[in-house]
Amino acid sequence: MPAAKRPRRPEPDGPPGFRVARDLLPGRHPLLEVFPGLDSLPPARRLEPDPERRARLFGETCVEVVDADMWMYVAPHEIPTEARGRWKPVVAPDRDCIVVGMDHLRESPAVMLFMDIYHELCHVRQRQGGANLWEPGVSYVKRWTEVEAYRFVVEEARSLGVADAFLRDYLKVEWISDAEHRELLHELNVPAK
Repeated sequence: MPAAKRPRRPEPDGPPGFRVARDLLPGRHPLLEVFPGLDSLPPARRLEPDPERRARLFGETCVEVVDADMWMYVAPHEIPTEARGRWKPVVAPDRDCIVVGMDHLRESPAVMLFMDIYHELCHVRQRQGGANLWEPGVSYVKRWTEVEAYRFVVEEARSLGVADAFLRDYLKVEWISDAEHRELLHELNVPAK
C-alpha cells in the first residue's frame, strides 16, 4: 500500500536473530536474501508448523523491492477490481511475491519490518489456502484476513515487549478512518489512548 509517514515513537529492537538486507536495489529477490534466517525464527514455526510447508513458504516466496513510497503488500495475481483506476500494484501471476518500498526497507525500524513481513507472510498462507485477500465490498478492518494477520503480529510484538503506544501507531494506516482505527484496536485488544 502507498505509505505516509507513520508517527515515530521510541521503538524496541527487532527480535534476536532478525536481519534485514537494507541495501538491496529494486528488483525481485528471494525472501531469505532480503530477510536472512527469517525461516528459523520462532514466529516462522508458529506461522507454519509443518516443516515441509514452512520450507516451501520461505523458499518459494520472493520479495520485489520497488522505488516507491510504500510499505509492504502481497502482489496480486491480477489487478484487483478495487485497485483499478486508483492504484497500480505490482502483479505476480505465477508466484507468491511480497512487494516492499525501498525506503521502508532501508529506513524503517527493525521491529516494524519484522511485523510487516510476518503480516504479509500470513497473507501468503491465507491465499495459498484459498482466501481472497482483496475481497470486494468488505471494509479493510472487517476482512478476516487482515484481522488474523494483524493479530499474529501484535501477539509477536507483545512477546517482545512492544508498547501499546507503538502498536496504536503501527495500526494507524493511512487508508483507514479514525473510526476504523478504533475498531481495529478494539478487535486486537490494543487499548485506545
